[in-house]
Parts: sequence; C-alpha cells; structure tokens
Amino acid sequence: MIKKILIANRGEIACRVIKTAKLMGIATVAVYSDADKDALHVSAADEAVYIGASAASESYLDMDKILAAIKSTGADAVHPGYGFLSENKAFALALEAAGIVFIGPNVVAIEAMGDKIASKKLAIEAGVSCVPGHMGLIEDAAEAVKIANKVGYPVMIKASAGGGGKGMRVAYTDEEAREGFQSSKNEAKSSFGDDRIFIEKFIESPRHIEIQVLGDKHGNIIYLGERECSIQRRNQKVIEEAPSPFLDEATRTRMGAEATALAAIVDYDSAGTVEFIVDKDMNFYFLEMNTRLQVEHPVTELITGVDLVEQMIRVASGEKLKLEQKDIKLTGWAIESRIYAEDPYRNFLPSIGRLSRYRPPVEGEAENGAVVRNDTGVYEGGEISMFYDPMIAKLCTWGADRGIAIKAMQAALDNFEIKGVGHNIPFLSAVMQCDRFMRGDISTNYIAEEYPDGFAGVPLNPGHARAIASVCTLMAQKLAERAASGSGILKHHERTTPTELSVQVGERHYQITTERTNGSSLVTSTDGSDKAAIELEISCGWTPGQSLATSLIDNESFVFAATPIPEGYRVQYRGSDVEVKVRTPAQAALALLMPEKIVADTSNLLLCPMPGVVVSVLVKEGDEVQDGQALAVVEAMKMENTLRAEKKAVVSKINAQAGDNLAVDEIIMEFRPPL
Repeated sequence: MIKKILIANRGEIACRVIKTAKLMGIATVAVYSDADKDALHVSAADEAVYIGASAASESYLDMDKILAAIKSTGADAVHPGYGFLSENKAFALALEAAGIVFIGPNVVAIEAMGDKIASKKLAIEAGVSCVPGHMGLIEDAAEAVKIANKVGYPVMIKASAGGGGKGMRVAYTDEEAREGFQSSKNEAKSSFGDDRIFIEKFIESPRHIEIQVLGDKHGNIIYLGERECSIQRRNQKVIEEAPSPFLDEATRTRMGAEATALAAIVDYDSAGTVEFIVDKDMNFYFLEMNTRLQVEHPVTELITGVDLVEQMIRVASGEKLKLEQKDIKLTGWAIESRIYAEDPYRNFLPSIGRLSRYRPPVEGEAENGAVVRNDTGVYEGGEISMFYDPMIAKLCTWGADRGIAIKAMQAALDNFEIKGVGHNIPFLSAVMQCDRFMRGDISTNYIAEEYPDGFAGVPLNPGHARAIASVCTLMAQKLAERAASGSGILKHHERTTPTELSVQVGERHYQITTERTNGSSLVTSTDGSDKAAIELEISCGWTPGQSLATSLIDNESFVFAATPIPEGYRVQYRGSDVEVKVRTPAQAALALLMPEKIVADTSNLLLCPMPGVVVSVLVKEGDEVQDGQALAVVEAMKMENTLRAEKKAVVSKINAQAGDNLAVDEIIMEFRPPL
C-alpha cells in the first residue's frame, strides 16, 4: 500500500484528498505557491513544500518543481486532483520514470482521452454515439469560419486539451466563429499550454449528463450511475445532481454500457468520467472523457456510498476492485451547489479579496433525514486570489428523494454566511426555489433562458415580505432595548421601545404591532389593503451583531441574511435583495417628504467589471462603435471576457492599454454621442 501521497494541487480538492488519505492512515504532502502560503490545504497536510510564484505556470504547472518536492519529501505517490497536471501525459511519464505511483489512469488512457480529437475517433471505434463535427486541427480563423459553415451553425469551438469550460465558445455567425476561434485559442494556450482547436455541431437545449466509471489494473470496469450537470454558465457547471431527473433506467443502462466500452478500449484503470450531451428525445452523444476525478464527484459518493478517492488510491496500489456492477445501487438523491466568488448581479464576474466572514452550514444529518456536506479549501480570514479558480466551496445535500434534497439545499444555502467577497449564493438560492428546476425541466440553456437580461434577483412573494417585515421589527426592538439598557433609561421606565412601527420592505408598506407572549412574540401586520390583519407567532433568535437572522415563524424555520443600514437592514433571502426600513409612524410620515437620490450616469463610460488584466483594446480614439461591438478583452481568473458597446457612440478617450492591471469599475474608455 502507498505510504505517502503528495497532492499536486491546491484548494478544496487538495483538502478532499488529504481527508481520505488520513482516514486510510497514509501520510500527505501539500505543495503551495506564494498566494497559497496560508491556504487551508497547507495546514491540513502532514508536510508542505513551497513551489514558487503565484502564477500557476510558475508553481502548480511546473513539473520540475513538483518532482523536486516529491524527491525531497520521500513521497511514493502523487494524486493530481483535477486541472493543472491531472491529465498531463508528460507528468505521468515523468512520475513513472522516477518510480512514483500516479494515482490516476495509465498514460495511454490519458493521451487518448485527454485529446478530444483522438478520443472522438476512439469513441466511434468503440461504437459510442458521437456529435457531428470536424475532428481535424484548425490553423486559423478563416479556416474556422469555412468549417463552421460546412458543419452548420450553431457550432461549438473547443480546445482539444480543454476542460472546465475554458477554451470553449458557441458561434452562430461567421463573425462569432472568427472571434471565438481566437479567444478559444488564447485561453487554451494560457490554461493548458496547448492551443489546438476543433469544431463540432452545437446541439441546442441539450442536457449535460455524465457517467462515472471506475476501473482497476486487472481489466475490471464498472459505472456508478450518472450525474446531471446541465445548469452551467460559460460552459462551467454550477449545479449538479445525481441521479438525473430525466433519464429512465433503460437509457441509463445504455449510457453506462457505452461509457464502460469506451473505458475498456484504453484499459482504463482509475476513476474517470464519460460525458454525454442528451437531446429532448433522450438521444445521447459522446462529448469527452475526463481521465481524472471530477469536481462534482461528491454527489456520486452520496448516492452510492463509494469513496472515489479511496478507490483511486487502492487501484493505483494494484488492488482489484472489490465492487462489481451488481453491487452498485443508487440510493436517494444528491445535489451539489458550487459556491463561487463572483457577482451574479454583474453577469457572474469574478470577485477577489479577503473572506471577512465564512460560516458554512453545519455538516451532517439535517431535517427529514437529509445530509449536508461541504467540501472547501478556504477559511474565515483567508484570501480569494485572482490567480486561480474562484471556487469557495462545494455544498452538497442528500435526501431520500429529490424533493427532500432540494429542501435541504434551500436551508443549507440560507445558513451559509460569506462576507468580504461577492458570491453566488443568491443565484443558487433562486434556482433552488424555481418551479422549472423543481420539475427537473432543465438544459444547458437554463441560465440564459431564465435570466436573459442577466440575474437581477427575484421578487419577494407577499408571504416572505411580510415575514421579513415582522422579524426585522423584532430585531429593531432588540436593538432599541439594548441601547436603552446601556443608557440606564430602563432603570426609570418599565418599557421604552415602541410596539407600533411602520415597516417598508422594498415597495411594500406594513403597519406592525407586537405583543410579548411566553418566550415568543405575537406580531400583527396590515399592509394598507382591505384584507384583515395577519398574526404570526415568532421566536426571534437573532442578537445584535449577527449577520443571519434566525427565527421560528409559527414553528417553521425562517432564516435570512441581514446587514444594518440607516433606519433598518439590507436583507438577502433566496435570491431577493431588498432594503427594509423600520420606523415609527412619525418617522415614516417624514420619510415620504424626502427627495429621491439620483444615481450617477455612467453610460458614457466603459468600466472594468472585475479585477483583471487587459488582453487587448479593439478600438481607437475617434472610432464610431455600434451596439454590441467588441471593445476590449479582459482576462480574470484564467477566463477571457469580451466587453461590448451598449449603444452606438464615438470613442472619445482610451484610458487603458493591453497589459494593464485594472480594479473593479476602473475606466477603460470614454464615449460621446455620434454626430
């Protein structure tokens, strides 16, 4: 058995591998860059080795530095995690030459399946259904346009060595094919050191469903069900679940058979994933095979009870699989929400900074027998760096059925506290209560179709708005009582806090009165309509200083995030973001007389939407630009973002140039109206 594993990765996946290795009694070694010197995976491992500068190319992608770390620590095996060197043939060969066990598949499988063009050819040979396309390499943008026309729009432009959504673009026109080819090529080179590009037909409104496979070095290969990964943005998965709410048992069996047939053709001997796209008629087509552990592997572990990292280690040690296909049973339902440092209100642009507050929900058993799991590589006070993927955590829930798993995820997201960086919890919460998602009616176009103009939050329903108004009233009273107690007023007056208040939740107005009962409060509210007043019995567990307001309303848990603002709170609840003003009736009457604040006009400016580096400026001063025209390209967290004109205008001044590092809202260029 392996005695010491070096994890050639960082963040949550490094922590994940360390966790299983420790349970197996195996020593662990972490590696870290300048940006990661205080990272969680460094303290979690038994040893840690510094490997260089923050840029991945100078640390985590530098094979010589990884090999030197292996030698200096005496590690006898390496787990590559995902990304970085996990599917690098040269790295696997270097480990083999040094007599180090690679916890992954054989080199033939890595080479064949890591190259998307070669893998398509092998898939056809194995009898696997494939998407039509051009499998040859493409030299330039002109050739890309020619091929796209031959295949037929829309097309997917993809990096041959790609993964994680990088180096991928969808094109519907010649102009998009030309532009997408160059962007895909640039991203592929910077992310993988390989800028080869190919084109295939883009199947509209497909589902992205993948099969988890597991093989050993003795010819045994099994599959462990499927994962539905259709909710994506920028070809990056956001929410995954297992099993799929779409597949029937017959289709699942056929997909599993094709996945294992493909794995068998390269003698696959580790954990891996065969990805398919599935159309509305349940026809499925091979997309690619990832010869590594997937980000979303926890949902498979939750429904099968199989620790995939443990199986990878045992297989790499030469052990036979103790599992046969008949042993794999899919029990219950699991959902994974990827928590990213990004701003969903600004087109999911990355956010960086210090986690001033990081309090995930409690792991373990939850309501209705559900289970909560949170895989993470960060901690309160840690930094989210611009150099790596912006993932904060992978929050998973398991339930006896899909409904229970969704409800558990809703509650877990409600109880997840993050401050200091932008995050996508409001968006994830909105999805979890969307009727379409709850029906399982999803595709890879889900985000674009549900939020065609971008995510701007969701409106509060009347019941939630009234509940928030009621709880915020009790919170304001607690603050008033504390202030009165601190000033000594309560020594002379039995009660100084008002019991009748006017509360504004967004555009809704409530008149609220409160009455203390045994351990709780009876809150009565009216909203100015002809309807009768509504009474709620509330136990408010919030104390001043807490960022989560936790209450029981008529014995049902109700939790929302609250940030103090003048006269009340900014409240975030399941995708909604509203200001709540709590006033006395006299204050409310005066507030109606206040003038409305006018927001500054920035429509004549192109602002940098995220911290990043300017890759190129595509126009010059004096140019007349059209609505939708590409103006500049900014790279952040290894992804290129094309910034476009919102309207017809003339470029009056350019404030940035290629190579500049920009902060959020820094001015890139200025405009004036056309003559």
